[in-house]
Amino acid sequence: MTSTALDSPTFTTPTTTTPPTTSAPGFPRHSAGRGTLAGVGLVLAGTVSVQFGSAFAALLFPRAGALGTVALRVAFAAVLLLAVARPRLRGHTRADWAVACGFGLALGGMNILFYQAIDRIPLGAAVTFEVLGPLLLSVIVSRRAAGLLWAALALAGVYLLGRGDFDRLSVAGVAFALGAAAMWVAYILLNSRTGARFPRLDGLAIAMAVAALVSLPLGIGSAGGTLLEPGVLGLGLVIAIVSSGVPYTLELLALRRLPAATFAVLTALAPALAALAGYLVLHQGLSATQCAAIAMVVAASVGAVRSGGGR
Repeated sequence: MTSTALDSPTFTTPTTTTPPTTSAPGFPRHSAGRGTLAGVGLVLAGTVSVQFGSAFAALLFPRAGALGTVALRVAFAAVLLLAVARPRLRGHTRADWAVACGFGLALGGMNILFYQAIDRIPLGAAVTFEVLGPLLLSVIVSRRAAGLLWAALALAGVYLLGRGDFDRLSVAGVAFALGAAAMWVAYILLNSRTGARFPRLDGLAIAMAVAALVSLPLGIGSAGGTLLEPGVLGLGLVIAIVSSGVPYTLELLALRRLPAATFAVLTALAPALAALAGYLVLHQGLSATQCAAIAMVVAASVGAVRSGGGR
């Protein structure tokens, strides 16, 4: 994932200074011009880092469980962001805090649901289902007839994926991934509002702290004292850095070099890169049908971004 994924779109950058692992519509306006090769490399590296971070997180599931793993990732990410951003807590209205807390709940829910999904179905499938939320939001926002064609292509890809031979594709896993897709939409909308109310990284840091407060009780209840084992803590820190810290930095640098539309198209490659990470790290094989289904969703995502005018 998402994201920050935090695991990850309408594949656009949020209005906060540093984007979470996924992007949101309504990103800041960029000056015209073609993106540099370095910028393209930074975006791809950030996306690869997110998806491989999710794959490595799944390796921790046997020890800490999905809830324990997401608790460690979000908690460490919150600590890192709070230390870097040092958000100003005074001078905000109740409405500001309500938006930031809502953003945090969406962020935490998105990660909890996504990790539950990849505990049950292959990573490539989970990300493919998850991106349906931002993709459909992009179609709705664009209000263009072409968007309906891209949505139809994406749904056809998902249908094909569901009929494929993923040996661990379960109804519960698909439901969790679709739940993560819905939370991603909420994350996108609240991210934009939070960025408008809080300067720099303040809103994101506060939201991540809220997400940690939501995730930690669930993780502790699920994994208990296992979360305090040195090996588990170390892996949790590595996952937080690979899935959050590295992508945040790379995407921030990329956004200074690339126009928003180019960034959006590149991040639409997330399902394909997730499938690759699942294959290389988790040995989740891919059939021709699976590859075709994922390619259809990626093509639909790119098409939706381009037909939306790269907003």
